[in-house]
Formats: sequence, C-alpha cells, structure tokens
Amino acid sequence: MLVLGIESSCDETGVALFDTEAGLLGHALHSQIGLHAEYGGVVPELASRDHVRKALPLLRSVLDESDVKSCDINGVAYTAGPGLIGALMVGASIGRSLAWSWGVPAVGVHHMEGHLLAPMLETPAPEFPFVALLVSGGHTMLVRVDGVGAYRILGDTLDDAAGEAFDKTAKLLGLGYPGGPALARLAEQGDPGRFRFPRPMTDRPGLDFSFSGLKTFALTTSQTQGGDEQTRADIARAFQDAVVDTLVIKCRRALRQSGVSRLVVAGGVGANRALRAGLDALVDELGGEVFYPRLEFCTDNGAMIAYAGACRLCAGQQQGLAIEVRPRWSLEELEAVTA
Repeated sequence: MLVLGIESSCDETGVALFDTEAGLLGHALHSQIGLHAEYGGVVPELASRDHVRKALPLLRSVLDESDVKSCDINGVAYTAGPGLIGALMVGASIGRSLAWSWGVPAVGVHHMEGHLLAPMLETPAPEFPFVALLVSGGHTMLVRVDGVGAYRILGDTLDDAAGEAFDKTAKLLGLGYPGGPALARLAEQGDPGRFRFPRPMTDRPGLDFSFSGLKTFALTTSQTQGGDEQTRADIARAFQDAVVDTLVIKCRRALRQSGVSRLVVAGGVGANRALRAGLDALVDELGGEVFYPRLEFCTDNGAMIAYAGACRLCAGQQQGLAIEVRPRWSLEELEAVTA
C-alpha cells in the first residue's frame, strides 16, 4: 500500500510517501522558524496560513521526486491532533479532500503516535514491547508500547514539557528562537561544576515530570549571578544537565518497573546530543537497547504520519467523509491495530 502522509499540527509542513513494501519513497519539510522568529514563538494564525501556502507545492515536489502519480496512491494519512486547531484543519481538509477526489481511504493520525513510531522507519527497527520517551516542545511522557495503538502512559508532564522549558530558559538568557538548540550550543561552553540545578521530582516515587521550577531556578540564578557570557553558558549547562539527568533517571525507573529492555526516544528534544549520550550510557549499563529516529525525523515530519497511517489503513481503519480534528487527544484513547 502506498500512503501519502501530511503533517501540519504546528509550525512545520511535512509531506511524505510511504510504501508498505518499498519503504519511504520521499519526503519534504517546510519549517516556519523564520516566520515566527520575530515574535519569539508560534503565532497560530500565521502558522495556518503558511500551511495553506506550502502543503500542495510540497506534495507536487514529493510526487515528482519519487516518480509517483496521484493515481498510484492507495491511501492518505493526515495529522488529526493534538495540535493547533487551525493548523490541523488545513492538513485534514487537504488530506480528506485529496482522498475523496482520488477515491481512496483516509485516516487521521495521532501526532504523538507518529513520533512514537518514527524509529520504525530505521534499520534495525525496535520490536514490541518497548518503553518510549516522547520528549518535545509540547509533550514529555513515558509510554509502554505493546503494539501499534496498544499504549499505556507511565508518566506525563505536570506543567512545562522539557522542550518548552528549554525554549523559555533560552529566552530569559537572551537567546534566539527556537531556543532549545541555541541553549544546547551555549551549554557546550559552560562549566559543569559551577552551578547545580535541582532534578525535579526525582526524590520521590513515580514517573511524572515537572520542569517549570527549573526555568524559575535559572531566572533567579541569572538575576543574582550577573549576565556575562560565561555565566550565561554556565547556567545553560546547569539547566541542560538537570533536564538530561531527570529524563535519564525516569527512563531507568520506567525500564525497571516495566521489565522491558528496549527504549525508544522520539520528539524534538530527542535530537539533543547530551540526552542521547546519557541514554546510551543508561542502556549500556542495563544491558538493553535504545532506538532513535534519524535527526530529521525527530522534529515534526510527514514520514512518521505516513508510516503510522499505513499501519492503520492496512488494518482496515479509515475516516468517514467528515473533516474532524482533535486539539487535545490522549494516546490511550487510540484503537489498537491487530495483525
């Protein structure tokens, strides 16, 4: 089955073609970073308008590069949530309309399921069951995965997600947008021994996360210690070390409690080199395995939506003609895919 995937949940427009026999045939991504940079964050209305402008040109580009005609496509998958409602409506409207005009089934995909399954596009792909760390600007959670759609949330964020905390801390340090990558670069110049930030919620049982206090701790440290370049780098290092240590500690707990040896890491913060180093060391210690998507598939992309959609379309799932999106949507509400 050849599936077209469309991603438009926030500030990236992604289009991809996935064939269940030949694998990923092509993909293209347009980032809106330049559009939103002057505002210091995503402006929902501007994001929606840009998706309208970019989606179809990207689709034509992917079809041409993959040497595929629209009549070859057997199904369409699009992100139906969670995300910005206007942005979701653009992708869903385009995806559902194309499917209707081509006479093929369509399916709405959960954005986080797409991230969770993104490592399946790599070789080797992880086998079920595994524990997934989904860590991005909007989500930080640990999920036990027993199959496609068979998800149990082990821990979730109670306030700021890790990526959101990265961006906010970067902003208070005077770094550009998006802040997470800029803070990570600055942290490489920092002295790891000068400041030590707390590791939130690691002194108590459980797998939930809370990162808003770290942002406040960074602000207080900056105000009391001054704002010279080295101090900013030292604060960035202390902040990043605290986030990484917290995520590693929680992953250790999740693997031990679940009795699973495989860890999957997905989402934009999964590209952070310090986090990858910490998780690599963890699974080496535990004798397990860790799987990452390639860097270009850590952030939002159409390939992960095409893959997740293909899994559901092959199982006979599809949407009706109504265009429906869900800005809020729990992973645990998804229907399991049975072989």
